[in-house]
Amino acid sequence: MDIQQSLSGKVIKSPKGYNAYVPNPLPPAIEWTNQLVSTLSRADYLLGKLAREGSKLPNPHLLMRPFITREAVLSSKIEGTHATIGEILAHNAGVSVNQNPDDLQEVQNYITALDFGLKRLDDLPLSLRLIKEIHEQLMQGVRGSHATPGEFRKTQNWIGPPGCTLNTAKFVPPPTDNLADCLGDLEKFLHDRQLPALIHIALCHYQFETIHPFLDGNGRVGRLLITLLLIEQKMLPSPLLYLSAFFEATRDEYYRQLFNVSSNNTWQDWLIYFLNGVAVQSEDALSRAERINNLLNKWKLQVASGSSSVPVDIVDHFAVNPYLTIKKIAEELEIAYSTAERGVRKLLGENIISQVNDGKRDKVYCATEILSILEEPAKIHADVEEE
Repeated sequence: MDIQQSLSGKVIKSPKGYNAYVPNPLPPAIEWTNQLVSTLSRADYLLGKLAREGSKLPNPHLLMRPFITREAVLSSKIEGTHATIGEILAHNAGVSVNQNPDDLQEVQNYITALDFGLKRLDDLPLSLRLIKEIHEQLMQGVRGSHATPGEFRKTQNWIGPPGCTLNTAKFVPPPTDNLADCLGDLEKFLHDRQLPALIHIALCHYQFETIHPFLDGNGRVGRLLITLLLIEQKMLPSPLLYLSAFFEATRDEYYRQLFNVSSNNTWQDWLIYFLNGVAVQSEDALSRAERINNLLNKWKLQVASGSSSVPVDIVDHFAVNPYLTIKKIAEELEIAYSTAERGVRKLLGENIISQVNDGKRDKVYCATEILSILEEPAKIHADVEEE
């Protein structure tokens, strides 16, 4: 392991001869420098703005769905899946896509796990029990499902380049003998509300990733934890903010920051990096949500002139998914196929949608302007670009 000693935890030698890292219980001593205070203030302000504006949008629950899909795709991408946002949305609209079914399933599981976690928060606080339940949802029937879904690991894991061993790994999380204590301390801190919420969440995310309590899926569960803590601490009314886009766009920096806390006690740098991510992604989410909403409003006015409300209903559907087939629209709106077909023709005539496959039958349509807003890469603030 690349850490010999550290102020933020202890390096212990296991009976088998390898070194492993055990983090100190949270919270660490935080030095409230001017830079940290102003970065926190900016992140709080922009997150508050997202919460206010997001709840004013006429259909925040609809608008959340494609954002949740985007988060699921980007969080899974960090772990090596290749499915795109367009492929997942097309797949969800009933279109067959040429993508590895395992990748599609992993992204789908992430969405299921997030929905599950949000519902469970109504009757269960964020706890080790809930974290295990979320992991079980995430790992159901996918590549890592051999890795005991919903169970903390009973063997040692490690982090490093492919082919490395316990002795050559870059980082070795706590041995199984230390795991229960580390997780017990983390659970206590999850309920500790003495620090500003965003600082608390940044510390929880670092600690979870460092403990690495599962054999697989730690990165995704750790990122789900951020969203669930934001909701639980009432920082957001609904899950509008996702940091996976920021972590994916600055992936090397993300891993470097986590490692540096463990090796060099650089809490200050980690907190500033994390808070910058919150600020950047708050602005990004707001900009995307507003642009999608403006398009929907413009299109509704465009198609509202006829006697049928179906074209307007189809436009509303784009808030959930920009892809559609006539069959799927007929099912979802509970209308006749011929009625759905007339509505789709109206939208084609107004250039709101276009056909995106070559089929004479089973035609697939997409509101490509919405898809391109969702697929735009995250704009990362200059301070935190990769070096």
